[in-house]
Amino acid sequence: MTKINELHNQWLAEPEYSQEYSKLETEFDLAKTLISAREGSGLSQLDVAKLMNTKQSVVARLESADGNPTLKTLSRYAEALGGHLQINIAR
Repeated sequence: MTKINELHNQWLAEPEYSQEYSKLETEFDLAKTLISAREGSGLSQLDVAKLMNTKQSVVARLESADGNPTLKTLSRYAEALGGHLQINIAR
């Protein structure tokens, strides 16, 4: 059985796939950051949802890069982890 990472690496060799994937890089980076921060805090998605007073499915959507979360939502997520939202612009 082929692993998804292997398929992804194969597809990246295709120019059209690579271009479209690059367009979503910021969203993927945000998702990875959220997941890493939550796991580093030792919390489950359900734990974070309870702290945010929302549903686990909302946290799952945030962590899957599905949609455009508001700064307020991202701030609530950070606060649930015991942190704060910080935004940087990289060049």
